[in-house]
Amino acid sequence: MSRITTAAACLILVQSAASAGDLYKIDSEHTFSSFEYMHWGLSLQRGRFDLNSGMIELDMAAKAGTIDLDIHSGSVDTGSDQFNKVLRSDIFFDATAYPKITFKSTGMQFDGDNLTQVSGDLTIKDVTRPVSFEITHFACRFMFIYLKPACGANGFAKILRSDFGLGRYAPFVGDDVSLYFSVEAIKE
Repeated sequence: MSRITTAAACLILVQSAASAGDLYKIDSEHTFSSFEYMHWGLSLQRGRFDLNSGMIELDMAAKAGTIDLDIHSGSVDTGSDQFNKVLRSDIFFDATAYPKITFKSTGMQFDGDNLTQVSGDLTIKDVTRPVSFEITHFACRFMFIYLKPACGANGFAKILRSDFGLGRYAPFVGDDVSLYFSVEAIKE
């Protein structure tokens, strides 16, 4: 009987160690993904995705974690209803057939307690490519408004839109796109 008890205790310890990170739910009210591109060589244009969701697991002691972010492609907003319709159509994001753009992290780099880089797989229209985000700001603290801990971060990466089947009008409309995110997540 003691072997069974010992085995059960070991199993519980292993499961606890495997899930040592804290879970945070992405706060859709304070999380935005945005992009910038050169428009016909005239000006740098910006747009954003207003609906983002997902989960973050963070283990500060181990300096590790995971991010699963869903960006709802139909929430793209450029400030122009006409251009939003074009971006949501099948010639760009095809939001009906591909309602989500996803990012799933594969690694995090820390400098002390400061998160400096997040690498992972970005999927747009069923095309997945590795992307590395430079983190420009990272902070965690207790939030009295939620009565829970929360973490937030800002970061950016550069991609080629043509790598994801979004290359229409290139090179006249820039193929280089800067992706930015502002994310806040609340501990579960």
